[in-house]
Amino acid sequence: MLHSATLSDASDPKIRFDEDGYLTVEPLFDAAKMAEINVELDRFISERVSEMGSSEVYYEDIDDSTSIKQMMNMHDHDPYFDDLLQNSVIRTMAETALGEAVKGVNVEYFNKPPGIGKATPAHQDGYFFHIKPSKAVTGWLALEDVDHENGCLHYVQGSHKAEGFRPHARSNVLGFSQGMTDFGTDYDKENTVALPGHAGTFLMHDCKTIHWAGMNRSKTRSRRALGFIYFAKSVEVDKEARAAYQAKLDKDLSADNKI
Repeated sequence: MLHSATLSDASDPKIRFDEDGYLTVEPLFDAAKMAEINVELDRFISERVSEMGSSEVYYEDIDDSTSIKQMMNMHDHDPYFDDLLQNSVIRTMAETALGEAVKGVNVEYFNKPPGIGKATPAHQDGYFFHIKPSKAVTGWLALEDVDHENGCLHYVQGSHKAEGFRPHARSNVLGFSQGMTDFGTDYDKENTVALPGHAGTFLMHDCKTIHWAGMNRSKTRSRRALGFIYFAKSVEVDKEARAAYQAKLDKDLSADNKI
């Protein structure tokens, strides 16, 4: 059963996060701040993309420089986005959700260009993180209106409570190299929540919360968003495993002529 969530401030966000596996706020930033963020993003694309590595920028069409679908590590390349990660209300929300101090580890850009933006496979972010314990969150800020047509996010409510991670395998979707192999159970269907919203809508989910997004079926509208990843200060990162995973992924994507 597909539900559409009502987006609002939770009176006790920690309780809501622990129960549902995600938080929703509409809007997190006012129109003026959203306009500023969008201007800074356009500047970043114009000024910074050329200095980023092939593993940090993905395109829907590798031969079309306007078809950027994903960027990683934006905070490493620009102080504006580093400040947004480290010093904004988003970090405060991450600390509230996890119940402890956090470290900001990534600012990402996600887009589904009109007509060609592919679906995001069902997955759990923590599967990619290589951390113990699995205490991390991802924040997701809609930079423009998002709905079922252009690919809004869906969560499986409460899925973060299960032990470990569901099985994942190579998805062949650029930017989301692994997708769940057993997604679609009765539990998944009965607990699915759709999250459409206006520009400024903010979502934050646990790294074990199952989520996915549809393709962009609109011929005219993009679906631009920023992602913010935070690890709890108490976690340990398996840097060797993470580096090995990234090296293999880069090799495979290069062989497939995707980067």
